Amino acid sequence: MAGYIARRLAQAVVVVLGVTVIVFGLEHLIPGGIARAILGARANQVQINAFNRENGFDSPVWYQYWVFLDHLLHGNLGFSYKQNRSVDAIIASDLPRDVMLVGTSLVLAVLIAVPVGVAQAVKRNRAFDYAGTATAFVLYSMPSYALGLLLVAAFSIAIKALPANAPQGSTVGAMLAHPAGLVLPVATLTLVTYALFSRYMRSAAIDNLAQDYIRTARAKGLSERAVLWRHLLRNSLVPVTTLVGLSLPAVLTAGLVVEQLFNFQGLGLEYFNAATTYDFPVMLGITVLVGCATVLGNLLADIAYAVLDPRVRY
Repeated sequence: MAGYIARRLAQAVVVVLGVTVIVFGLEHLIPGGIARAILGARANQVQINAFNRENGFDSPVWYQYWVFLDHLLHGNLGFSYKQNRSVDAIIASDLPRDVMLVGTSLVLAVLIAVPVGVAQAVKRNRAFDYAGTATAFVLYSMPSYALGLLLVAAFSIAIKALPANAPQGSTVGAMLAHPAGLVLPVATLTLVTYALFSRYMRSAAIDNLAQDYIRTARAKGLSERAVLWRHLLRNSLVPVTTLVGLSLPAVLTAGLVVEQLFNFQGLGLEYFNAATTYDFPVMLGITVLVGCATVLGNLLADIAYAVLDPRVRY
């Protein structure tokens, strides 16, 4: 197990370095150069040269990349001249709210999808399975913004039970002080994610129900509950583990549409605003963070594979 984890860690480090090379290259491919993008189109050549000297952009490219890596290792993701704040300070301010929003919806989706998927597999081609399949197809095929608008129309406009805007607190505690405003954003992400997870869980459970080890467990006299939850569940979780690992970057980005729809102040909305205002340091800093989160998600999924199925280690 230790050797398997060491190999996966080495691969993850190589991939992260590749991500930094791509982001570094994109930074230097900005039209007009970094200085022109930050100082604006009216900056003269003297100002651009002074900016390049001050920030080391007149050094050789290999040295600039080395400095870039050193800054990343020390948590320095750049500086937003438009907001007059460091990028890491912006991320540290917005990330906890994203973790609360997307993390809560992800946990709820898994808790609902796993038992529903297993139940659909056990009751395959019955009324419950048909109803679950139809519901999942409708939710999965519906864009998150359309689902969010429908929820707003139903619960905020028609019956006026829930607010259409998310809480505007600057901290997680302040937002939790108004939980009603979080219901619709969390429900929107949960329903879309549940639809995907439940389909994979149902398919994996159906495949495993036909395996010999299930027939053997039943032949030994184990109860149906023990067969399902002690034998079937562990092997059926492998595909869902992949989805959960790949969903880790969603904590940073998948809520973008939902954040825009419900005016939720998070990294997704921050990235959108940076793109519309040409705030390149913020865009590139978040891109690096998303890339690292993707690699970390894959690494955790690989380790979970090894725990669920020891054969994966070999």
